[in-house]
Amino acid sequence: MDALTLLRQGPVVPVIVVNDAAAAVDLAHALVAGGVTVLEVTLRTKAALAAMRRMRDEVPGAIVGAGTLRNRAQLEAAVDAGALFGVSPGFTPELAAAARAANLTLIPGVATPSEAMRAQDEGFNVQKLFPAEAVGGIKLLKSLAGPFADLRFCPTGGIDIKKAPEYLALPNVLAVGGSWLTPDDAIAARDWDRITALAREATQLARG
Repeated sequence: MDALTLLRQGPVVPVIVVNDAAAAVDLAHALVAGGVTVLEVTLRTKAALAAMRRMRDEVPGAIVGAGTLRNRAQLEAAVDAGALFGVSPGFTPELAAAARAANLTLIPGVATPSEAMRAQDEGFNVQKLFPAEAVGGIKLLKSLAGPFADLRFCPTGGIDIKKAPEYLALPNVLAVGGSWLTPDDAIAARDWDRITALAREATQLARG
C-alpha cells in the first residue's frame, strides 16, 4: 500500500507507545473497533517490535507500521517484525535506500522547505511534518502549499482532537498523527472502551 492510499484510510493515525507487548492485541482491537485501522507503533520501547508482530498476526483489519525509524537497522528490524509501513521523525538518504531495498512504504519526516525538497528528490511526495506545532503548524503548511503544490503531508507533534480539524481542512494534509487516541493511563488501566470511543471520535473528523 503506497503512502497516499495508506493515509486515506482515515483522518488520524495514532502514534502508539507500547510498554507491555501483552497489551498490544487488545489495544489494536480497541482501535480497529473504533474504525482506526492504520496503527503506528513507535520504536521507543523494548516492547515495540513484539507488539507490532502480535498486532499484525492477531488483529484482522489492522494495518500495522513502525514509527520513530531513524536508521537502517531499525527499519530492517521493523520489517522483520511485520511492519507494513514506516514513519520517521526526519529524513536521511540511508533511510530512504533501506526502505527501497526492503520495499517498505516510508513516510519521512521533514520540518523545513529544504528537507521537503531533499525528500521529494528521493521520490517521497507524501511526508510527515514534524514536530508540527513546534515548527509552524498550520501557518507553515499554508506557506508550503504554494511552492510545493504536489506534496501532501501528515502533520504530527502537538496535535490533539481540538487542533486536528484545522489541519485536516488544509488541501495539502491527508491525515494527522496523534497520541491522544492511546493515552498512557487508559492503556495501563486496560480501558479499551475508552480507546474505542476516542478512535470513533477521531474517525468522524472531516477532511478538506
